[in-house]
Amino acid sequence: MDAWVRFSAQSQARERLCRAAQYACSLLGHALQKHGASPELQKQIRQLEGHLSLGRKHALESAKRAVHLSDVVLRFCITVSHLNRALYFACDNVLWAGKSGLAPRVDQEKWAQRSFRYYLFSLIMNLSRDAYEIRLLMEQESSACSRRLKGSGGGAPRGIETAGPGGPGTPGRGLPQLALKLQLRVLLLARVLRGHPPLLLDVVRNACDLFIPLDKLGLWRCGPGIVGLCGLVSSILSILTLICPWLRLKP
Repeated sequence: MDAWVRFSAQSQARERLCRAAQYACSLLGHALQKHGASPELQKQIRQLEGHLSLGRKHALESAKRAVHLSDVVLRFCITVSHLNRALYFACDNVLWAGKSGLAPRVDQEKWAQRSFRYYLFSLIMNLSRDAYEIRLLMEQESSACSRRLKGSGGGAPRGIETAGPGGPGTPGRGLPQLALKLQLRVLLLARVLRGHPPLLLDVVRNACDLFIPLDKLGLWRCGPGIVGLCGLVSSILSILTLICPWLRLKP
């Protein structure tokens, strides 16, 4: 109950709930269309989705805090992501003015394409930041494992770091060693993500969001069902980070 009270008191709570409801309507509309529901009901669902989209209030992300980060890569990724997200919100506000009748001459198709391009680049920066943090954590975990092995008198399997006595070109040895290295990297990745839930949550959320601009820009047609599902999952995960602040990736 305390978590819900804290969530309701935050300024982003209403926006996240509206976003979840919007994509839930998108998913419901796709399901109704597939099952042959009446055109009137489908129209009502689309209108509700549009009203929820107009009712969302966006707060522009500030890049000031990211500028002072000591890590150059994180500073670049987070700052550029925030700037593109701010431009996306600005385009979204222009679209809102056009749909609400305040600016009827707005070319909504052009501004929609422009906004989704900014949104896509923002997500690319977010995923780049996630990949960078994963790489750092994998390197730290690998170093820690090596120190533990040396401390216990063991060592890393020689075949993982070298090609063995026959060298890297020995027939029949390169492929198994490559497969072993790949398996160890996947296991290390799984261990890192399992040990860092905020990073895992951020990767899944950004990956789900990625399908939305890809579909809207025509780069990868997913269909309204996939877009609605991914948007709903992303919105639920965003709400979860507000209810449980420790799940939010920092900085």
